[in-house]
Amino acid sequence: MSVSSSRKITQILGAELDKLVTLPLIWFTLMGTFILNLVLAAAFTSAGLQGAAGTQSILNIGLASMGYLQAGFIILGILATCSEYTGGQIRTTLTTIPWRGFQLSTKYLSLAIITIPVAFIIAASGVLYAFIMMRDTSVGFEIDTMIKTLVGATGYLTLTTLLSAAIGALLRRTTPALVILLGYYFVVSPLTRDFLPKYFPDTAGYYMYMPPSSDEINVLTPMQGTGILMLWTLIFITVAIVFYRKRDA
Repeated sequence: MSVSSSRKITQILGAELDKLVTLPLIWFTLMGTFILNLVLAAAFTSAGLQGAAGTQSILNIGLASMGYLQAGFIILGILATCSEYTGGQIRTTLTTIPWRGFQLSTKYLSLAIITIPVAFIIAASGVLYAFIMMRDTSVGFEIDTMIKTLVGATGYLTLTTLLSAAIGALLRRTTPALVILLGYYFVVSPLTRDFLPKYFPDTAGYYMYMPPSSDEINVLTPMQGTGILMLWTLIFITVAIVFYRKRDA
């Protein structure tokens, strides 16, 4: 790769990162998600202290908010790809960067760069709070187990964000994307989880960070859950790039 090509890639990636970090809604979403996670962590920890705390794992309690926490990262992914369509900025972007497939790919990369550290911090904050409040009463954990669990939680939130961004790029409108994704994750999936296979994105991703209970049948390993969710994400990203290249702005 020539020096000019490398510089061009760096400039495009920098431009996409700059667009994301200067979008106020991105930071409002992340701050709201962080605060919500702390509130939920406090609630679940309080419930654990009042109940059978001695039999509960700090990791399980610290990550109990993940089911709600994912909403913030779904919104983050949708905003990252739909925000440019709201005010028509997408036309300026495509005029400046005519290589559509490459431009959208760098947007996903820049989104991942932002999401990974934020997802780790938010997930770890819930575990840290639970540890501080329950270290004398609850079942502990080993450091390597905690690291694997937090890496799995970070991976799940990151892949969920990228999957949401891909669907946002397909629909190009914030409200329809929010209705479809939040409706699936918080209504359809919980109602059908016991009847459908474990190969849907949220169900498979659950096993990336939460150990299965002993009475579960046909459970997935963390690696299997990661592979399935990654496959879903790559499929939607590929479809989004194909449609992005063929459609008008």
